[in-house]
Amino acid sequence: MVGLIEITERAISADEVIARVVKPTVGAVTTFVGVVRGMTEERATLYLEYEAYPEMALQTLQQIADEVRARWPAVSEVAIVHRVGRLEIGETALVIALAAAHRAQTFDALRYTIDRIKEIVPIWKKEFWADGAEWRSENRE
Repeated sequence: MVGLIEITERAISADEVIARVVKPTVGAVTTFVGVVRGMTEERATLYLEYEAYPEMALQTLQQIADEVRARWPAVSEVAIVHRVGRLEIGETALVIALAAAHRAQTFDALRYTIDRIKEIVPIWKKEFWADGAEWRSENRE
């Protein structure tokens, strides 16, 4: 069984991640799906490579899930799946799914979740262009 928190080299299905948090008491699932974009600051991106310190990344993602449930008690389930390895333009890099009986608190909690991931999780991306490559900060909008 795949858990709620995962770092994977496999393609990510948003529907599969959503299914992890759906329970009979859930009436709302709010999701964020991050995909590889083809342009950064008017520069064409060829592909990205994500790397992680897996043990620490999993522990930090779990910490964020715990923070979300503590700050927003209505959020009953938190699933976070981040992909590593080479990702092509349009591929899914991250799926976050938050479940609750009602939607109200899930929106703020979702924004908090993605911001915290970019702030503290040891996952890095290298962006590749026709004329070179560079490790890029994840701390962007």
